[in-house]
Amino acid sequence: MDAIRKQASKLREQVAKQQQAVIKQFSGTGYESSDVMVIDEVEMQRHQQLEKLYRSTRAGKDFQKEVVKAAEAFTAIGYKHIEAGTKLSEDCSRYGAENTSDKILAKGASIYGDARKHVEKEQEDLNKLLSSQILDPLRAMIVGAPLEDARHLAQRYSRMRQEAETQAVEVSRRQARVRELPNPENVAKLQAAEAKMKELKANMAVLGIEASAALAAVEAQQQRLTFQRLVALVRTHMISDD
Repeated sequence: MDAIRKQASKLREQVAKQQQAVIKQFSGTGYESSDVMVIDEVEMQRHQQLEKLYRSTRAGKDFQKEVVKAAEAFTAIGYKHIEAGTKLSEDCSRYGAENTSDKILAKGASIYGDARKHVEKEQEDLNKLLSSQILDPLRAMIVGAPLEDARHLAQRYSRMRQEAETQAVEVSRRQARVRELPNPENVAKLQAAEAKMKELKANMAVLGIEASAALAAVEAQQQRLTFQRLVALVRTHMISDD
């Protein structure tokens, strides 16, 4: 009978380890959502706060990418505009210089060529403004260390939380085993499981505070910077319309 119980216990341990391995394998891509209370209500609130911040910063990053794409499209159109306008300016100036006998058209072409050159210079300045005021700041934040570091902290917390969830099951299993057969070996295994759970709780408390603070700071910076760049984008369009 003892041999059967030991075999069943060993099988449960193997299943638990396999489950934990699967969790670790699929938890590295983001912050995992869970409605399970692992420790207490305080930790649950921390988990929900981190999940909300993680989603918010991901949405903010995706929106920044869309703004960058739009600004890049405006810039590309601007360069096409410059290319066509510059060629027309050169053609007009050349016609004016080479056809002096045709005074009215030659003079008109020369005047338009000079004016066109000025327009393209303004377009070039506008493109530089789009790059320096919108593209460069947003690109820098999208790939910046603060965002990635904060999200990595949240991912670490998520993995640790899943480990604690698995460990809580292990503690319950060990407690049941001790109630069933309270020998020194089972008691020692229970104490080891409880010690590991205690360590996980302590580490989660520290990491949770750190991750929340980092993500909240990034979220605030993300929203502030994106709003400022949108205002700058509106202003560049107002300048181009003028």
